[in-house]
Amino acid sequence: MAKKVVASLQKGGGKEHTKVIKMVKSAKTNSYTFKEEIVHNDKVKEWFEKN
Repeated sequence: MAKKVVASLQKGGGKEHTKVIKMVKSAKTNSYTFKEEIVHNDKVKEWFEKN
């Protein structure tokens, strides 16, 4: 399934987007979770500051 996502992003304007992943530590359990999202290249820094 991941291949379909990558292939569809490479068509058209897909190269203008980046998949961002941020590791976040939970205060309750001291475990880590990951937040993933596909963001436009111009908004990557904003995404990391927000999340």
